[in-house]
Amino acid sequence: MINSLGIKKAPKDTKIVVAMSGGVDSSVVAGLMKEEGYNVTGITLKLYDDTKTPSKGRQCCAGRDIIDAKRVTETLNIEHKILYYQKKFKSEVIDSFIDSYVGGETPIPCVQCNQTVKFRDLFKFSKDLNADALVTGHYVVRHEQNGEGSMYRAEDKDRDQSYFLFSTTQKQLDYLRFPLGKINKEETRKIASKLKLNVADKPDSQDICFVPNGDYASVIEKYRPQSFKQGNIIDLNGKKIGEHNGIINFTIGQRKGIKISSREPLYVIDIKAKSNTIVVGYQDNLNINKLYLRDVNLLSNLKNFENNIFIKVRSTGKLINSKVKVENDLATVDILQDEKGISPGQACVFYSKDNLGERLLGGGWIHKTSNKNLST
Repeated sequence: MINSLGIKKAPKDTKIVVAMSGGVDSSVVAGLMKEEGYNVTGITLKLYDDTKTPSKGRQCCAGRDIIDAKRVTETLNIEHKILYYQKKFKSEVIDSFIDSYVGGETPIPCVQCNQTVKFRDLFKFSKDLNADALVTGHYVVRHEQNGEGSMYRAEDKDRDQSYFLFSTTQKQLDYLRFPLGKINKEETRKIASKLKLNVADKPDSQDICFVPNGDYASVIEKYRPQSFKQGNIIDLNGKKIGEHNGIINFTIGQRKGIKISSREPLYVIDIKAKSNTIVVGYQDNLNINKLYLRDVNLLSNLKNFENNIFIKVRSTGKLINSKVKVENDLATVDILQDEKGISPGQACVFYSKDNLGERLLGGGWIHKTSNKNLST
C-alpha cells in the first residue's frame, strides 16, 4: 500500500520526524500524523538564548516555544526530542546576517536557517533515526513527478512559504513532506482546536527570532558595536550632500532618516560599505531591470522552462516575468518589467506556471543590481 505521504508502507510501520517549532502549524502536522497512525517523533530546535533579550514581538524557536512544543507532544502522546543548536545557529545564521547587514546588504536569515540547521542538520538527524520522512508545517505543496519530489506554491497564496525554501536540494525535497500546503490558516486553527492543542490560538511568529522587536540595529550593536561609524551621504554625481550615523541604519529604497531637504523626496539608492557611504536619489532611480545572483540552487533545468520563468524578489511580492541565464552557481536575470528597490542580500526565486500551479525551480542570492540610469 501507499500511505498519505506517498511512502509504500502502512502508517503504523512508517517512522516520521515532525519539525516542531512550538507554533500552531507544526503542532497540527504532528497531530494529523498521529491521528493517521504514523510513528511520530517531534523534534524541536533550541537555536538561541532568548533569556537575556525579552521581547514583546512574536518570534519562533524561543524558550516559550520549546515549552509549548513539549506540551503538544504530551497531549498527543508522542516522543519529543530537543536539539541544542545554539552554536551552529550563531555561526551559520546570526554571524552571516550581521556580515551581510554590515556589508550594506538586506539579508534574509530565515532562508539561511532553513538551508543550514533546519534542513541540512535536521535532515541528517532524521536519517540517523532511520525516519522515512521529515515532515514540516510549511505552507507549500509537494508533488511527485517522474519519481522525484517537486515543490509548488501553497494554495493559500497569502501563506505560501516557498520563497524561503528556494535553497532546498532535490535530495532533501525527496525526503520532505508538507501536509498543510492545500489548506488555509483558519482550517489549521480549527484542526488544532479539534485536537485540543494548547497552541490553537497562539499568534503567528512575525519577527526574526534573534532580533528583539524587529530592532536590527540593536543586534548589530551587540555583536559589532564598531559598525556605527559616521559617513557621507552623496548624490548620484558623487557630490557630498550630508552625513549619516551608520550604514546599518539604512536599506535600499529607504526614505526615512535621510534628513536632507530636496525638491523631491530622496531615497537610498545604494549602500557602499567599503567607503561607508550612502548614495541617494529620486524614486525613479530605484527602478531595477537586471540582477546578478550568486550561490544559485536549481531544482529543475531552466532550459526546459525558457519562456515560462517568473521571479520573486520579496516573499510577499508578485511573480515577475523574466529571462534567467545560469552558469555554474551564478546567474543573470533580465526583468521584463521594472521593479523598485531591490537590494543585494535579498533572494531571487524562480518559478514556472503549469497545470498543477506555480512550481519552484530554485533561486539565488542577489549580489548586484543595475537599472536604466546607473549601476550599483
